[in-house]
Amino acid sequence: MTKKKLTIKEIMDKKHEGEKFGMVTVYDYQMATLVDESSCEMILVGDSLGMIVQGYEGTTHVNIEDMEYHLKAVRKGAPNTFIVADMSFMSYQASKEEAIRNAGKLMKLGADCVKMEGGLGIMDKIKAVSEVGIPVMAHIGLTPQTAAAIGGFKLQGKNKDTAERLIKEALAAEEAGAFCVLIELIPSELNDYINSKLTVPVMSTGSGPSAVGFNLNAYDMLGIFSDFKPRFVRQYAKMRQDMIDAFSAWDKDVKSGSYPAPEEAFHMSEEDIPKID
Repeated sequence: MTKKKLTIKEIMDKKHEGEKFGMVTVYDYQMATLVDESSCEMILVGDSLGMIVQGYEGTTHVNIEDMEYHLKAVRKGAPNTFIVADMSFMSYQASKEEAIRNAGKLMKLGADCVKMEGGLGIMDKIKAVSEVGIPVMAHIGLTPQTAAAIGGFKLQGKNKDTAERLIKEALAAEEAGAFCVLIELIPSELNDYINSKLTVPVMSTGSGPSAVGFNLNAYDMLGIFSDFKPRFVRQYAKMRQDMIDAFSAWDKDVKSGSYPAPEEAFHMSEEDIPKID
């Protein structure tokens, strides 16, 4: 049975109903089809494609055109899944007008909402985008676009000062109009407290169990991306070595001459083969 795509209202209602849901990060048509056929309700087309797909060390190289390209592919593959589209670095920070324009591009290409990461300095952009009717998921905590400024890809909110800042950011995001707040890589106890203070749903990426939604990257979950494995990642498969072994097995068959076998080729009758002197 084809699953029914979530609505913004249904996502917001889940907090009060005590229901949870999963959001998987993918970037292409084929992966999107697999998520669409699963029970997972949401997909994030993340700017982490800069690392996973493009091979960079971070996300700042990703531009809005990259996000548009991958969003289109994912939307085609997952027509029944709620899709969150990341707004790439510098596609919204410069001005409210630019934020609205680029968020609008992503919505026209099939996003169900956009995700904007950052602290108090972007709340006016979240407010502007929300006020024109574009749903915004805020993203605080570890914000990869500004990882260099916050000390790298590591746990945030470990002391009282930074924890207080994150609480203020979460409350400000809700006040600015965000329908949901994704919180990445903060202590579980801090996430508990923030979740208790917000009326909108919290989504957790490595921030413990107090949330309505939870996000993992498909490449991490499936054991394909092996550069590192964060503590919060639970691997449900170890496909990297299986894929390497499959490629090597095929190459061995090529070299031995066993591939392609007669039944893996197309044939014609002897009389149909042209004879040219």
